[in-house]
Amino acid sequence: MSDEIKKLQAENEQLRKELDRLKDELIRLVSRNLDLSERLECDIELRRRTEVARELLDGNIQRQHNADLKDDAQLMALIDLKVESERPHLKPDFCTADLAEMLDVSQERLIRLFRHQTIHRTPDAYIDNLRVLAALQLLREKPQYNIAVVAEEAGFSNVRTLQRRVQDAIGMTPVEYRNMLTRDK
Repeated sequence: MSDEIKKLQAENEQLRKELDRLKDELIRLVSRNLDLSERLECDIELRRRTEVARELLDGNIQRQHNADLKDDAQLMALIDLKVESERPHLKPDFCTADLAEMLDVSQERLIRLFRHQTIHRTPDAYIDNLRVLAALQLLREKPQYNIAVVAEEAGFSNVRTLQRRVQDAIGMTPVEYRNMLTRDK
């Protein structure tokens, strides 16, 4: 029995050594895995930063291109195209800064352009005019809409602003305009 115990003790000792070796190997592999994870995170972060830098660079190139448009007619055509396709003026909070950002030009460039090239003295006046035109169209095409809905759909922040702008533009209130349209039918 003592031989058998010695044999089991020897096996037990070998198993402990193997267990220690496996623990050491596990620690080495975990350390290596952590190192690789850190490298991977660094690589991912570097790629993300590169993408952001590339996007910023592309945006700056486009902004520079649009800012360098010397031909005001080209820039006005770009404005008309963007406004017609995207209809941003129908959002009540759309303003000069948003228009400049949409075109990738500075607000100063946009204000100069409007001051010298349009009947609207400012980009805000242009935006208001687009809203008035949208409201008049809604009053013609959607007689079932109440004035509050027309104001909201046309991008005005409230009914009173719609009433003032329409009165200034055509000399009558939205209700008077709608009544004139229905009277003529």
